[in-house]
Amino acid sequence: MGTKGREIVGVNIEMILSLLNKAFADEWLAYYQYWLGAKIAKGPMKEAVIAELLQHATDELRHADLVANRIVQLGGTPILSPQLWYDFTNCGYDAPENPHVMQLLQQNIKGEQCAITVYNTMLVETREKDPVTYNMALQILQDEVEHEEDLQSLQEDIELMLNRHS
Repeated sequence: MGTKGREIVGVNIEMILSLLNKAFADEWLAYYQYWLGAKIAKGPMKEAVIAELLQHATDELRHADLVANRIVQLGGTPILSPQLWYDFTNCGYDAPENPHVMQLLQQNIKGEQCAITVYNTMLVETREKDPVTYNMALQILQDEVEHEEDLQSLQEDIELMLNRHS
């Protein structure tokens, strides 16, 4: 990181790097959870659910890229081994063992709700201290809020459809 870029970070850089690496692990695990869920999804409105899961997977991968770039800018190193993701993750990984669309949606809603908490915490920790990380976290938080809304809307649509047919 450039000298002036480091100067403007008015906070413990190691603490920010820790928050970022935890978020980095979360994004990779979320990417894989979404991507795999899209491959195995079964049930009503399967195609709509698959499309949504794949779009979210793409977003999570983009988030991992943003977070990795910020870690490097701050002079840190992103987690180098996928095995370590489990040691760092805030939100964990919910293996899509039940491929039914409602179960997949519920698992991913839970993940998005955790991500919202993670990025909100990052906003609080970086507000007026690290504007670059703050703006990145705000951008990602907006995506995560939208993801939760998208998944909950799909879940409601499926519930309405199922209730209409029963």
